[in-house]
Parts: sequence; C-alpha cells; structure tokens
Amino acid sequence: MTVPTTPPRGRPHLMGVLNVTPDSFSDGGRWLDTRAAVEHGLALVRDGADLVDVGGESTRPGATRPSAEEELDRVVPVIRALVAQGVTVSVDTMRAQVAAAAVEAGAAIVNDVSGGLADPRLAEVVAGTGATMVVQHWRAHGATMQSRDHLDYDDVVTDVVRELRQRVRELQAAGVREEQLVLDPGIGFSKHAEHNWTLLGRLPELHALGRPLLLGTSRKAFLGSLLAAPGADGSLVPRPPAERDTATAATSLLAAQAGVWGLRVHDVRASADALAVLHAWTARMPSAPSPEATEASA
Repeated sequence: MTVPTTPPRGRPHLMGVLNVTPDSFSDGGRWLDTRAAVEHGLALVRDGADLVDVGGESTRPGATRPSAEEELDRVVPVIRALVAQGVTVSVDTMRAQVAAAAVEAGAAIVNDVSGGLADPRLAEVVAGTGATMVVQHWRAHGATMQSRDHLDYDDVVTDVVRELRQRVRELQAAGVREEQLVLDPGIGFSKHAEHNWTLLGRLPELHALGRPLLLGTSRKAFLGSLLAAPGADGSLVPRPPAERDTATAATSLLAAQAGVWGLRVHDVRASADALAVLHAWTARMPSAPSPEATEASA
C-alpha cells in the first residue's frame, strides 16, 4: 500500500510517534506494554494523527541497538492491533526483517531513519511489497552519529540534498519506484543546532528533490537549546524534552507553510491545533490579484 502523497484536508499528514522502547529520549518506557501502546496509538488518532509511527529501537544519540527479536516482539503485536482498529501505521525500523514482518502485519509505511543504509536488504522489502518508504538523511548509528567526522559539512543543505539524491538513485536501482519514496532531511541526526536551523530555513532547496518531505523536529535537542534558561549555577540548562511541545507546534506551522508532506510529532494535538488555526486564517485571506488583473487596472 502506497500512502497518498497529497496531504489530507489541505494540511500535512500528522504522524504520531509511538515509541515501544525502554530508552527513547522523550518517552522511553511509557508505552513498552503492548496494551498501553495500542491505547496510546488510538489516543494519537483521536488527537488528529493521520498515521501512527511505531518504533521498537531508540535512535537517540548514544543509543545501543536491541536485537532483531526484541524489536519484532515490541512492534509487531502493536502494529497488528492498531491496523485491526483501522489505523494507518508506519514502522520506524532500520532492519529488513522487521520491515517485512511489519508490512505483513499491516503497516503501510517503512520509516527508515538510515534511508536503507543500515540494512541494504530493506530496499528489497519495499520494492517487493509496494510500501511507502521514508528515506531519511543519515550518516551513522546513534552511538556515533554526533561524532566530529559525521558533523562535517561543506554546506549542510547542499550536502544533504546530494546525499539524499544519491540514496534515491540507489534505491531505484534496487527496484524501489520513485513514487514510493518520501524524503526526510534528518533533523538532529549527525547535525548540530545550527545545521538544523539552516535546513529548516532552506526547505525550498529540499523540495527541489521532487519528492514529498517528512519533517521530524518534535522535542529535539536544538529546541531545548533554543529555550534554555539559567540554572542554579548560572549556566544555561536546556528545556526538558516534554516541555518542548509548544516550540514543536511552531515548527509544525512554519513547515506547513513551507509545503511539507508530513510532520512527525509526539504531541499530536498541539500541532493539529496550530494547523487548524493556520487553515482558518489562510482560508479567509484575500487572494492576490493576478498579474493580468493588476496590469489591466494600471
């Protein structure tokens, strides 16, 4: 099943984050129990999520990888239960084995933060099943992704565009159709705060790749740094992840104005509310006169 590339209701797809992990940076351990995870997934849909992204491996900086069996045990029962409730599900995985099991359980999207680099066999799964694939810009696993070598860019936007374009070519060579692909610039992955802000400020250059864009800014460290406040010793203390949802909603609104296909967020309601305001506001704005009309009235 390929997910439509036209966003619903005139706004980006909202992809609700459902981490069934013990160690994710924001909500690790909260939804590790299958029943709790399914209930949270349904709550995300009630809050406005169009898609629920189920992940069984933390990709935060410094994270260690679970075994494939652990990841499968975490995600497959949750995916199967959500699909049975009519939810459109994405699986957040870098493993072909997990992607194949997830699609068999009903997942429509394979969201691979490595863009197919961590497990080249994943491209075969996507090509064979026809699932949509989110291809993120990626340079290394969580344990090393913020090392100096992986943060080296001549120009972050130019380099990300070039590396994503190369991934698209390689995936197509492996049999994945271009229309199956959604691209993600990988905010926070092998990037420091200034890299992230530069990418967000130059989204039109990413649109030039010609594929829909998914953006994941939710609760990430660059927002925590932006909102840092003095601690007891006078040094700046980043705002904690769970207190970054208002800033996340602001990025959602701006990204929607920039024409992204999807937004991956933890607090779906906050972003859904921001997008509802944007829609109500812009729907009532007077249309700009055409050049012909302006010329005729001159």
